[in-house]
This record gives sequence, structure tokens and C-alpha cells, in this order.
Amino acid sequence: MSRAGNVVESVRARLADSDYSDRSLIVGTMLAIYVLYLLVGFSLGFDVNGQVNALQRITFLTAVFAMAGLALNLHWGYTGLFNVGIAGFMAVGVYAMGMATAPQNPETTTAVPGLGLPIPVGILIGILAAALAGLIVALPALRLRADYLAIVTLGLSEIVRLSFSSNTLGEFTIAGTTMGTGGNSGINLVGDPSKIVRQFYETGFGIGPLSDLSGAILDSFASVGIEQIVVINLSYTVVVVGILGFVYVLVQRLGNSPFGRSLKAIKEDEETTQSLGKNTQLLKAKSFVIGCGLLGLAAILWQGSRGLTTPDTYMIELTVFIWVVVIIGGAGSNTGTVLGAALFVSILDEGPRFFRDIVNATFDIPRAPTSIVEAVGSIGEGDLMPLLAYVFGELAALQFVLLGVVLILIIKRRPEGLMGHRKEPASTLDISRPATERGDGAPGPPAGSSDPEAGTGEKEDATDE
Repeated sequence: MSRAGNVVESVRARLADSDYSDRSLIVGTMLAIYVLYLLVGFSLGFDVNGQVNALQRITFLTAVFAMAGLALNLHWGYTGLFNVGIAGFMAVGVYAMGMATAPQNPETTTAVPGLGLPIPVGILIGILAAALAGLIVALPALRLRADYLAIVTLGLSEIVRLSFSSNTLGEFTIAGTTMGTGGNSGINLVGDPSKIVRQFYETGFGIGPLSDLSGAILDSFASVGIEQIVVINLSYTVVVVGILGFVYVLVQRLGNSPFGRSLKAIKEDEETTQSLGKNTQLLKAKSFVIGCGLLGLAAILWQGSRGLTTPDTYMIELTVFIWVVVIIGGAGSNTGTVLGAALFVSILDEGPRFFRDIVNATFDIPRAPTSIVEAVGSIGEGDLMPLLAYVFGELAALQFVLLGVVLILIIKRRPEGLMGHRKEPASTLDISRPATERGDGAPGPPAGSSDPEAGTGEKEDATDE
């Protein structure tokens, strides 16, 4: 075979590899989003820092929502657990991290004291706290059917949010240690994970070679006009994307392990799985705990970089957003979840805001009308600007309208989502194909037969004899 033929065969083999094709889909989708945003931005004269900030924010939010979506995929896509308390578990992780890392003697009187632990320890405590909350819920709630489980988890989420906003937990003392949630004012997240990246660029952790490396990186970006704060945010986003890659591989391996196949079997038919000797309650509890821990991690990486979190962040809307990510991508598909997060962030979340910036940079938008009637009435006069001004003024509400329209179209046109057609069965063997094609040596239908049970009768008869 010629060298060109070898290259073609190598490309075909790579494309046939599901892992390679999944990576290609994710990378290709993100590149397409970047190119679209860059073309529009540069055509309107946006500066380099603005463009890098826009791409960094899209990437960061995509990684965070994808991480939370993978956790939900472990619950719903693999195990069939209808978890509607996502926001509550995320809140537990963030607040636990915040209280663990807050200084014991804060500099300001308005700040709530905490345990004063290092940032990595605080992150670990936050993850474990979210997992523990999942365990507490899992013990009684997983005996319920899907709709009742949804009600219980939704109620728990609201209980957590209202508890964190109460004055009782705003500041309290346990065993001589004072800490608290800050009530409605929220809690300052001193244990900001991005501070580790910031410290690398500012001091190099006090290590000479690292200081030289950080300086060289800043100088290279400064040569093209990118500011230091933009470089720090971009570097933190790279770290979050790396953690997303780890979570993706973890969930993927869990799904392909005997544990994961048992979870899929539970979703397909729990009674049959239980009759085969599997402790389905224990398996569901493990799945729920792992997923809640991952939700806590995603929330910590997301809210931690903001420096402050409030109870209003964990409204039911946050749970809806995570579900939308999984619905767009397809339940049970980890690759689809990442793609769903990318499309959700770039089109439904950041897309309208980016469009508003484009219009504001292109046109002189007047003051928004006070009512939709006034805005629509201006169309008859041939003036569209009042309507645009009204739309931008009500952008947050109209985003929910757009979200609802997209959900209706997905459920109607493609209810399985983008990648939901790639359903992963509980069995590792495809008995619908001949054993010679599978290469596993297990009995199966002969080549050319369309009947999955064809060709097995003779062997069974011989065994009976």
C-alpha cells in the first residue's frame, strides 16, 4: 500500500475510534464558536482584550456547566435518578468551602469569620460536604419513585437556600469557633481558587524559576497588548478546563466499569437488576453521592472566582440551566453534555449579551420605552430603535423566553438530544452481531442472519442431550 493509502487508512481508523471522534466533536465545536465570535468582534473593531475576555468567559462557563452536567448525567443519564435539587448541592459545596477558608479574625467587622484553613483544604471540604449532603438525601429518598424523588430534592434545595439566607446561620458559634453564612448578604469567598493562579503570576510562589516563567508569560502576552488581569483569568480558565477533562475521563470510566454498567441496568430495569443479586439501593446511593460531590466541585470553581456568593445565586433557575445542558446534549452521553454546555453558553447565555454589545457598538440606541405597547407601536412609524432598546432592557426575561422556545423545539424535533442516539447499553456485548465480528468468542447469530437467536438452537440441543 502506498504512503497516501496508509495515511487514509490511519485517518479512517481514528475517525472510527469513538474516543477520537468525541474529542474531535468537542474541539471542532469550540473552534467554530471561537471563530464566529472573533469574526464578529474584529469586524466591529473590538479590542484584543475585549475579544480575549469574551472567549475566556465562554470557555470558563462552558467548562463549569459541562462539569455540573456530567454530574447530572451520572444521576439521570446513567442511573435514572431525577435530581431537581442541583442548586442546593452546589450551594452546600460553595458555602462549606467559604466557611472553611474564611480567616478566624477578619480585617473588617462586616466579614464573617471562619476556620482559616488553606484553599486546597477548603476545596476538599466543600466537595466532601456536598457529597455528604447527597448521602443524607440518598438514604431515605432513593426509595421513592422518580417524581417523588424530584419533589424531595427540589424541596431540599429550597431548604438549603433559605437556611443560608437566614439570620440564624448568618453567624453562629460551635465549640468556641465562630463562623456563618452571612445571611442575605452572602459570604466572602476568601478561599478563591483563582488566587493560586494570581499568586503564581505575582510572586511565583517565592520560587525563582517559577517567577521567571510567570514573568516571561506576562511579557509575551503584553507584547500583543493583553493585560495582566486578562492573562490571569485566561490561565485560571485553562486550569478549570483541565479539571473538566479529569472529570470527563472519570465519569466516562465509571460508565464503562462494572459499577457503571450496573447503574445503566438499574435505569433500564431496576427490578430485574435487583433479581440478579445487585444491591440497587447501595448502587444508587453511590451514584448520587459521587454526582453531588462533582456538583460541589463545579460550584466551587465557578463561584469561588467571583469572591462572593449569595443565596439568590442558587435559585431554581440554576437547576433548570444544568438540566437544559443535559437535554440539549442528550441524556447518557458525556460528549453530548459537553457539547450541550458549549451551545447553551455561547447561544442562550452569552449570545444575547454579545449581540447587545454588537448593536450598541453599531447603532445609537435610544432610551428604552416604559412598556411593550409603546415599543411595538413605534414599528408602525418605521422606527425599530425603541423596540431594540426595550428588548435590551428586558434581556434577562427574554432569555428565558428564548430558552423555552429552544426546549420546545428540541423536545419536538429531537427529544433524545444531540448525542442521545448513542445510547450505551448495560451489556458490554452486542449479541445482535455474530461472534466472529465481535471477536469475543461468545455465542451469537451466524454471519448473514438477521435473527439474534439464530444458530443457537443446535448448541442448546447438544447441551440438553
